[in-house]
Amino acid sequence: MNERTGTRSGHVQRLIAEDVTLGYDQRVIAENLSVEIPDHSFTVIVGPNACGKSTLLRALSRMLKPAAGRVLLDGRAISSLPAKKVAKTLGLLPQSSVAPDGITVADLVARGRYPHQGLLRQWSAQDERIVLESMAATGVAELAGRAVDELSGGQRQRVWIAMALAQQTPLLLLDEPTTYLDIQHQLDVLDLCAELHENQGRTLVAVLHDLNHAARYATHLVALRAGRVVAEGPPAEVVTAELVEEVFGVRCRIIDDPETGTPLVVPAARRARTGATV
Repeated sequence: MNERTGTRSGHVQRLIAEDVTLGYDQRVIAENLSVEIPDHSFTVIVGPNACGKSTLLRALSRMLKPAAGRVLLDGRAISSLPAKKVAKTLGLLPQSSVAPDGITVADLVARGRYPHQGLLRQWSAQDERIVLESMAATGVAELAGRAVDELSGGQRQRVWIAMALAQQTPLLLLDEPTTYLDIQHQLDVLDLCAELHENQGRTLVAVLHDLNHAARYATHLVALRAGRVVAEGPPAEVVTAELVEEVFGVRCRIIDDPETGTPLVVPAARRARTGATV
């Protein structure tokens, strides 16, 4: 089987799922699923619950081995690469993370630097700087000495994001990074993701539930339903009323976001959606 390449430049895309079958035990979530993550994109995966979004992200990060097909990282099967090589290239923020008992915020964020350590390279001033910058970027610097298990859900989520940032990988995968966050911190996290993409050229892949957030921030959108790709491409081309009804089963109107000009999903009123009468 030939390695798949990007259609425009002819180079091998950094991250590809190629005809993968994914599932848990005997339950198949997706079959013959193929996705190419455009280099230097902010790709957002959307879809209804249990459609395979998080399962796909786990496969892309090597946390879940496909029953068939393969995931390619830099043109090679990700399963064949050394763990440290993968950890230096690809960072993952899982949906649910559990910190060791009693670990402080600073110590947890510092764990993001472990892939860069080795026999010939121990903790350095650069590592310390990157940890401090990552905590500052996520607004948890003032929590550095606190135990992670004492924090609120939103604070813990930002600490885990700081650890992922400290890993400083060119590819960053985030599974529902705005979970537990209020609207201000949701926007802060998504703004930070946009800055990593725009200013640092990182490739980001995120699973989001909020379709309007996805349409506003993504450069590339992948819509899944029942383990298959229904549509993918720039949000302006992908997000239509027909797509939203097909993928989510919701009738809506699509208007231009008055702030950004990106598609804005306005669900139909309850009576229009349910046929309710007075």
